[in-house]
Amino acid sequence: MVLDMILSVDAYDVVHASDGRETLEWLKGNTPDLAILDVAMPFVDGIDICTRMKKVSRLKDVPVIILTALRDERTRQRARLAPADALVAKPLEGKDFRELARRVMAGEGPPI
Repeated sequence: MVLDMILSVDAYDVVHASDGRETLEWLKGNTPDLAILDVAMPFVDGIDICTRMKKVSRLKDVPVIILTALRDERTRQRARLAPADALVAKPLEGKDFRELARRVMAGEGPPI
């Protein structure tokens, strides 16, 4: 819901998935403009989903932002190797996150 509020300002359509399995199932038939994945998703975490996406030709160029409450080097390294386009620590800052989403979609995301 927080992402809906943040991204609705820029008129993005947000699709929710309750867990990693549901996300992977949705990705079988859909190609998003941007994927925002949480590290702490049940069944399959967001970094693993990113890794899988980058191996599929239809999804490999979809920009991916990984959200996490974790601030450890292992999580950062996993996101870098996935390879995610950005890693964002929670809690989110609305204006900053909207700007990051725009930059990542334009291929200008900050290094992880």
